[in-house]
Amino acid sequence: MTRNQLNDLIEQGEHSRLEFKRTLSSAYRIARTLAALANTSGGILLIGISDSGKIMGVASEFREMQKIEEATDRLVEPALSITYETMAPDGRLVLIISIPESDDKPHYVMDESGKRTIYVRAKDKSVPTSKLIITPQMADRELLKSPMARTLIQYLRKNEFITADKFGKLINISDYRAGKLLRQLAERGLLILIDKPRPVRYALKLAE
Repeated sequence: MTRNQLNDLIEQGEHSRLEFKRTLSSAYRIARTLAALANTSGGILLIGISDSGKIMGVASEFREMQKIEEATDRLVEPALSITYETMAPDGRLVLIISIPESDDKPHYVMDESGKRTIYVRAKDKSVPTSKLIITPQMADRELLKSPMARTLIQYLRKNEFITADKFGKLINISDYRAGKLLRQLAERGLLILIDKPRPVRYALKLAE
């Protein structure tokens, strides 16, 4: 990656496929982010970048990668495959972790008590869910052109989640039919289902 490419990434700000970390506080916490990216649409983790996008650098590549490797190899099941590279803009060391969308999902994350949870990405957050709807491919273009899908996408670009109740009001149909449509859209790769905590919510899966 070049300095210009890094700058372009930082200018995007955090989103569903990009996360900034000043430093890694623990392997348990970063495991959630890595698994969520792998379970959704993949993405990039920049370590040594503040939440505001300032290049801070890290003190030790070894210490940060120790936590990454503990997360990918011990705390995520099945284990995750990632790649990484380093850059030192202005002498500040930045780690660039690339996480592809996984073919082995769902990946579960173990917490300190040994409990296993699935995490997915909703905008710039990693959130828990009890199930992951596996889709063979991204939503097809004809689906994205439908008025219902366009209305839904516009809403979810401004809001993190939508419920069946809210979607029903948005397009003037019953809650039951709205819930059924949302489930179908998740099965076709447009949405991610999130059911922790209740009520069941849906977030946009498509990368911006």
